[in-house]
Amino acid sequence: MIRIGVGQTQPKIGDKVWNMEQTRQLLQAADHESVDVVVLPELLNSGYVFRSKNEATGLSEEIPAGPFSKLLQASSKKGRLIVSGICQKQGNLVYNSAAAFANGALLAVYQKLHLFDHESEWFTPGGKEPPVVEFHGYRFGIMVCFDWAFPEVARILALKSAQVILHPANLVLPYCQEAMRTRSIENRVFTATANRTGLERDVQFSGMSQVTSPKGEVLLRRGVTDQGLFWVDIEPRDSDNKMITARNHVLKDRRPETYTLLTRPS
Repeated sequence: MIRIGVGQTQPKIGDKVWNMEQTRQLLQAADHESVDVVVLPELLNSGYVFRSKNEATGLSEEIPAGPFSKLLQASSKKGRLIVSGICQKQGNLVYNSAAAFANGALLAVYQKLHLFDHESEWFTPGGKEPPVVEFHGYRFGIMVCFDWAFPEVARILALKSAQVILHPANLVLPYCQEAMRTRSIENRVFTATANRTGLERDVQFSGMSQVTSPKGEVLLRRGVTDQGLFWVDIEPRDSDNKMITARNHVLKDRRPETYTLLTRPS
């Protein structure tokens, strides 16, 4: 059994000091509530609605050398796993990334595969499949925001034996949270979506951070404007039961030899 927390907050575009302080408060809440796994929103160090690639570049940082990364790394030394969205600088490129820290170490960096709307003007898309990290004997997969619209991402994580999918997000479309319930059902996994809230440069974010079960149950869901760290206790091993019925296994019943169209270039 673990305690998993989703942080819902309102970062400010370009205000690194504000964003660090809001994040610090969420991590302090994790200390107070003895939360084992913390999921934080997408692009939490920078804000989201950039006016240009130059602005995104100026607000990016290297992982794990940047100050925001160091804050997460330090908090993870308290025996927890932290996954947060970060505007990442890597050489001359900028990525919409998620970093995973545990026990003071960087476990993985995932660079978002599927860029939403204007993101392609600011970021380079990632080119590697999403990772799975181990913590306290459990397996956690990582995806970022708009990856929800591509069921292949969650399926890859399930095939890599993820029991819980951690999902930093800046969701705006009205049906994203319900889609994550479907990702849970079709892969028999838990999902934990940490979404931001608030209005930024005329873009309204939907909040409603949530945790869903392998059966698609909503174990936790906050309101549109709530802010804070919200948690629930789960048993990740429940995801190891992939039986939909007594005769149907959600992964073994696949027919990948007939799915060749999925991997052909569009």
